[in-house]
Amino acid sequence: MGTCRTCRTAMNTAQRLLVETVIFVGVLAVTCEGAVQRPDYDDTNTPEFLNPTWMASIPDSRPLSEVTLPGTHNTMAFYGGSLTECQSWPLDLQLQAGVRFLDVRVRHSKGNLTIHHGVVYQRAHFGEVLEGVVRFLQDHPTETVLMRLKEEFSETHDIYGAVVNYIHQHAHWDLLWHSRLTPTVGQVRGKLIVLQDFSGPDLGMRYGSLDIADDWRVPTLLHVSEKWQSVHNHLNAAAAGNKARLYLTFASGAGIFAYPNAVAQRINARLHKYLSDRAGLAKRFGIITMDFPAAPLIKMIIDFN
Repeated sequence: MGTCRTCRTAMNTAQRLLVETVIFVGVLAVTCEGAVQRPDYDDTNTPEFLNPTWMASIPDSRPLSEVTLPGTHNTMAFYGGSLTECQSWPLDLQLQAGVRFLDVRVRHSKGNLTIHHGVVYQRAHFGEVLEGVVRFLQDHPTETVLMRLKEEFSETHDIYGAVVNYIHQHAHWDLLWHSRLTPTVGQVRGKLIVLQDFSGPDLGMRYGSLDIADDWRVPTLLHVSEKWQSVHNHLNAAAAGNKARLYLTFASGAGIFAYPNAVAQRINARLHKYLSDRAGLAKRFGIITMDFPAAPLIKMIIDFN
């Protein structure tokens, strides 16, 4: 009996190691292949096409909560290798491709706000992000940009003052939508809406007021189906939910055995099919946030408006 139990334990261990090896090899295969540009996934340096003024056709009277918006997760995560890189297009091209939700993470040190993804410095500071948004909105005043802003890799819990200083230095106060209330599209054309994921007086809307699905932990590629189920369920909820509330669905995910690019190649493909199956229907899906989105996928999201 003891020998059988030992054999079963050894077999289970061997099977687990085999599965983990196969997963790791799959991750390496995705990581080592060249740049890919598909209808759903793009890790090249340039979008297939641009769509910089798509909000111009949306009526001024439409509440922003009724608009379907494409976004990027960890918008500025370009460096650190496959485990931390989430995007390949620079900020200006993301915006010109049609992205209208930015996910920005800042490390706070003595009033300085540098861009980080975890421990990895992304060779930029918050002022550069603001300047990029300002340039885009000046050139395209029909558009609006939403920015989730949070502290990362520092635990000061006190970034409000530094954020305000950066806004005064690198943008201007009137650029912001200064209200917790959900605006109409006309009220925020040419403006930045800060989705404030930190404490302090109001700079814009509170990130926590959104209905959010961000199940980002994907331990291995065997867990992609569970991740997709979360995305699928929340998109359905957004389509059927309260039109006065903003919905935010993160299609991104990662883990030690599931790098962001590997997850995105699988989830973006499922997202593309999900949206293709519903093309032409009057659906509101809210904000859909992705790693390595492709221009055709971004346009497909936009077309639901």
